[in-house]
Order: sequence, then structure tokens, then C-alpha cells
Amino acid sequence: MSLMRLLFYCSLFIAFGSVTADDVTRSHAISMFDSETPRYESDFTHFNYVNPDAPKGGALRLAAQGSFDSFHPFIPKGNAVSTGAVETLLLMSADEPFTGYGLIAESIEWPKDRSWVIFHLRPEARWHDGSPITSEDVTWSYETLVSKGNPQYRFYYGAVSAATALDPLTVRFDFEESHNRELPLIVGQLPVLPKNYWSTRDFSATTLTPPLGSGPYEITNFEAGRYIEKARVKDYWGANLPVRQGLNNFDTIRTTFFRDATPIRLALKAGDIDFRSENQAKAWAEDYNINAVETGWLKKELIPHRMPTGMQAFVMNARRGQFSNPRTREAVALAFDFEWTNQALFNGQYTRTISYFSNSELAASGVPENEELKILEKFRDHLPVEVFDEIYTPPVNDGSGYLRDNLRRASRLLRESGWVVKDLKRVNQDSGALFQFEILLVTPAFERVSLPFIRNLQRLGIEAKVRLIDESQYINRFRQFDFDMIVWVWGQSQTPGNEQLEYWSQSASHSEGSRNLAGIQDPVVDELITLMLQSQSREQLNHRTRALDRVLRWGHYVIPHWHIRADRVLFWDKFGRPDQPVRTGVMTDRWWFDALRADALKNYKP
Repeated sequence: MSLMRLLFYCSLFIAFGSVTADDVTRSHAISMFDSETPRYESDFTHFNYVNPDAPKGGALRLAAQGSFDSFHPFIPKGNAVSTGAVETLLLMSADEPFTGYGLIAESIEWPKDRSWVIFHLRPEARWHDGSPITSEDVTWSYETLVSKGNPQYRFYYGAVSAATALDPLTVRFDFEESHNRELPLIVGQLPVLPKNYWSTRDFSATTLTPPLGSGPYEITNFEAGRYIEKARVKDYWGANLPVRQGLNNFDTIRTTFFRDATPIRLALKAGDIDFRSENQAKAWAEDYNINAVETGWLKKELIPHRMPTGMQAFVMNARRGQFSNPRTREAVALAFDFEWTNQALFNGQYTRTISYFSNSELAASGVPENEELKILEKFRDHLPVEVFDEIYTPPVNDGSGYLRDNLRRASRLLRESGWVVKDLKRVNQDSGALFQFEILLVTPAFERVSLPFIRNLQRLGIEAKVRLIDESQYINRFRQFDFDMIVWVWGQSQTPGNEQLEYWSQSASHSEGSRNLAGIQDPVVDELITLMLQSQSREQLNHRTRALDRVLRWGHYVIPHWHIRADRVLFWDKFGRPDQPVRTGVMTDRWWFDALRADALKNYKP
């Protein structure tokens, strides 16, 4: 052992008197909980869900909706698209709840209380210009992203107290709190950026020069706002790592940008793009009744997944006066008719979303009992009684389109909240202000969902309208919380963590660009998030997350939409893919170009 390393371990002993060598683990992988042993041992050669012998070559042509004017997705400026060229310290496996394996990092060290973590970098890790990735790149990335990057980095890495380069290939992160089992893993997800490259450039400015990266692909051609072409890096330093075997098999990936979904569907059917994940039920049911699908040349598949579906919803901005009262928010939600919408617009394909963690064991059910009840009892005086006594479900209708009972209940709630009817208009009884709001949209797909909702609101005397704006305006208003109501999706994982601070915390409600779009400012929510982050077992995490879920639901911050427990995908029959399904559903990273299928496809004539 070198003198430097010996002195370092001595300093550890001094700083953490209770930490002995037996309390420190060094491994190739790290899981969220000690009881969850990594599935793959240190000598593993590849993940089970990939084909390690998958051929390299061919192209994958994709489509995206919208546009872009920057390749710098790490700052709150511009309409950026990711280059996909940025690596992280760890790579999360797709067949475990939350386990990270070394990517840039060769191994990881951490004490039992997880109050710090050390990453030992691979000496072979390189940037695309051939220069080595060092611990200074890692510390600089952390410091820069937290100080100048998108707001989510400040929340995500807020518990990091120090990032220290111990030597060129060793970096240590110290945490302000111990026993937050997620912190070593989320630090492992830190995007590692090249310090030397950015030292001569303005990190806070947008750019259409693809920044230097270290990943398996790099941008080789593009036209701003129209398309991006990425090529597989032939001398990619990590190509032979176990965590990269069977992945990133295409020589080129081209993404073409379209204004809306209709031309994307036309491009797919014409064979100009290869793959689409369809997110509109009507289009899935009606737009692909073509010969190519019937004959099997264009595959149309529902691929089940086992991921939490998160919460897609109409989000009410509680910063606005008309939505500051939970009873008012509850009343507005009663005017949305999911059952009619599902049958009339979506061919009955969807399930109503009830929980912020639907499709997972994290979702609360029934009334709180046992451990979950003990957690909530501490906050009883600050919570609605319904949290303890009632089962939350969104308003239910018979699908006929008539909402008499729900609208009658909504009218009563509005009156109790100080909103009365005057000259057939809903007005505030004190100020006389009209109850009116705007639903801000960036895609016309939600207009047909919003307009029936607006008609129901009119029956309550509420004036609502849709405002469809372009992407640039939308991004700016989104970042500044400049909206009354918006459609949004909060994604979730099986192991929720620090991202919940950005979603729901009081501090995030004041931070422009955060994902606390509802403007939630509830100390109980903050404390429940803190408890959740301190969970020491998956069982404990489940109980605490269910308690948080229950409190969020009864806050009536959103009008829940719907979800489906499968990915709807279409792709031309020229690809190979492993048989083993993954928890995440579709994962094109593990697909490959099948030359024989592609040759056969050339004979297809529509």
C-alpha cells in the first residue's frame, strides 16, 4: 500500500472513530439495501437480459416530436437534446430494483452507515479525444452541475457535503446525513463531464457544437431542429466491459424531428423510420390498419412492463388563487369524466390512475394500518381526517357523459370554499373575481381530452380555455411556473429517492425549473420524504412511500389521468432482440440489426 493510501485510511479512522475496516465494503456493485445482494458477481461477463454475441452493424432510424436548438441538456436554457455521449460512474441493471455496477468506476467503497462513498475509476476510461477521465473531472462535474446546472441537480445532490479527488483515479463524496442508503447510488448516476473541455467554454450558454463525451456514441452529423445522426465510437474504451456487452449494437442511430405525431406515423408507415412507441390510444386502435401490419412486416406489439407508471395528470398550480384551496381543487376534479373519455376517445384501453406510484407495491391501498398508520399518526393534527378514515379514489362516473351527481357535489364544495354563482358565472364571494383558468398545452393531442372537461366546468359556471403554444414558449412558461393548469407526468421507479424532493418539497416550489409544478408547500410532505430517504429496508421504504402517496392524494393537487401496463410499439421486421423480458419493457439498447431480415424486407411491396 502506498504512503498516500495509508495516510488516507488513517484519516478515515480518525474522522470516523466508530468505523473499522470491517465496517467498510469494497465491491464491483452496490444495491440499495444490504439485504439485496447484487445479482451479478464480480466475475460476471454480461447481463442476463442481453445477447453478448449480438452482431454490430446496421442503422436504427427513430423519430422525435418537437425541435432542438442546443446539445447542452445540463443547463436551464434552450430546447436541448441529449447527445447520449455522457457516461456515469455506475450503470444500473435492468433486472434488479436498484443496483449499480461499475462503469467509469471500477469499484466502490462505502461504510455501513453510508455516510460517504469512494469510487475507484478505471484507468482505461477515456474521453473521445483520447485523454483520461480523472477524479478531477468527477468533482468538477458535481460542483458545476450543482452551481450552474438545471435545478434538479441541486435537489438530487443536495445532501453531498464534499466531493474530493484523493488521487487521479480515486474520488470521495461525503454526505451531510448518514443512513440515506440511496446517496452512494445517486452519486454514481452523476453525469461525468470533461473539465478541460469546458475550461475554455461558457458552461452556462447553449451550444450547437456537440460537447466532448466518453460514451459509445457521438454525434457525427445534424441539422438544428431537424435531425441528429450518431455513430458508434469504434475505439470506445468501454466496449469490452461486462456492463456493455450485448448493448449499443447499431453502427448509426438517426433521429428525425417532426412538428407533431401525425407525420411521424406517416413516416413509419412509409418505411422512413424504423421504430415508434405509440402513446395515443386512438392512433393505436385506428391508424395502423394497413397491409404491412396485417402481413407482419411492420410489427405491432404490446410489450408488458413491471415499472411504476407514475402520475400523469392535469396539474393545478396551487400558487394561483383559484387553486390555493384543496376543496376547490377537489371540486374542479369532479368535472373530469374519465369513464366517458376512456370509452369515447381511447377505445377503453386505459386504467384510471389512482396512486402516484401505480402499478407497484409502493402504492397505498385501503385505509392506513399497522406501520403505515404509525407513521401518519405523528402528523394527525396537520392532515385531513380523510387520510385516516377514507380510501382515496378519483371521482367515478357511469360513462354516459352525464355528471349530475358529481357536479352537484362540486358545486357544494365550491360554495363552501367561497365561490358562488352570480349571473350564471362562478365568482368569489369576497372579491367578485371570476373563477377562470387556462389549460396550457404544447401538443394538440390533449385538446380533445380537455374540451369535454371544459364543457363540464362551464356547467359549474367556471370559465376554462385551452392555450396551445409552441415548444419554446412552453418551456419558458413551464420553468417559471407561469400556468394555471398543465398536463404533466411524474415518472417513478421501484426505489424512489432524492428526486421526490424536486417533485414535492417546499424548497422546490420556489425554485424555477423544478418539477414541483403543483406548488406543494406542505411541511408534512417534506418530513415524509426525509423519512423515506432514511429507509433501511425495502419493507420500510414501501411503508413510508405509501404514507407519502396517501398524503399527496388527499392534497387534491392533480386530476389523475390514466395508464397502461404495457408499451405499445411498432417496428419494421429487421431487428433481433433477446427473448428474456426486462422489467422496463422495451429496451432498444439491447436490440441489433438483423441483416437477413432486412434483406427479406426489401422484397416487401405495399
